[in-house]
Amino acid sequence: MNALVAIGTEEAYEAIDRPALYRFLMARKSAEGGFYMHDGGEVDIRGSYCALSVASVTNLLTPELTAGCAEFLVRCQTYEGGFAGYPGNEAHGGYSFCGLAACAIIECMEELDADALLHWCTAKQLTYEGGFNGRTNKVVDSCYSFWQGGVFPLLHRMLKARRGQGPPVYGSGEEAPEGTWLFDQKMLQKYTLLAAQAPTGGLKDKPGKGKDYYHTCYALSGLSVSQHCADAAAPCVLGEDENLLRQTDEIHNVCLDKVEAAYEFFQGKGQVQSRRT
Repeated sequence: MNALVAIGTEEAYEAIDRPALYRFLMARKSAEGGFYMHDGGEVDIRGSYCALSVASVTNLLTPELTAGCAEFLVRCQTYEGGFAGYPGNEAHGGYSFCGLAACAIIECMEELDADALLHWCTAKQLTYEGGFNGRTNKVVDSCYSFWQGGVFPLLHRMLKARRGQGPPVYGSGEEAPEGTWLFDQKMLQKYTLLAAQAPTGGLKDKPGKGKDYYHTCYALSGLSVSQHCADAAAPCVLGEDENLLRQTDEIHNVCLDKVEAAYEFFQGKGQVQSRRT
């Protein structure tokens, strides 16, 4: 879906059979409010994010589809503050982005423990390397530059809404520095550019690993998040200005203009008729 949104042409949008897509999403819906990853697969918070993200872009976000989703997502937040793939499991970086972004889509973030989530996420940036790890006591991995770093724009929105429309305040009455996220943005950029970049192009998990498309995508996405901050007068860029990336949407991880164009196109299509299959 995101690939078609990134292409951004009417031909790409029209390739999506929205009634069939809606039937597919409803067929993956579980009785507990989550979504199966595939036919016969496990119920997982990644399924919730993927289903709700796709539905929101394509104007398929019906009450029928979202019934019970908020309750499932809130149950996935763990005692540590992050999100697990399923209620009762361990908090994980990728699941935490998926959970919070899904909550943002269906507007249930106020039901979460924001302070616990903030504490957990800030603790995942490692002091020496500058990158993020995905779970407690694990090593750094460049893909968490987005899976953990991408949580902060959503947290910013969440806490700002919770405390009113003034300057966001984060726990114990302490205000966040103006124009910054609550992690060391330049240290994350340094890890990405110096430790995770392969000499022949592409990005990798960490030194000693091989480059691949997955880590290239999410390391660059996290790099974009670390450069663009709400309320900042200018981007935060390590090194030359040519290192600046385009800003990615905080929920869908596609460039902002592409997401806006897709939303506008599918809003003009109207919603499909709700029905179970």
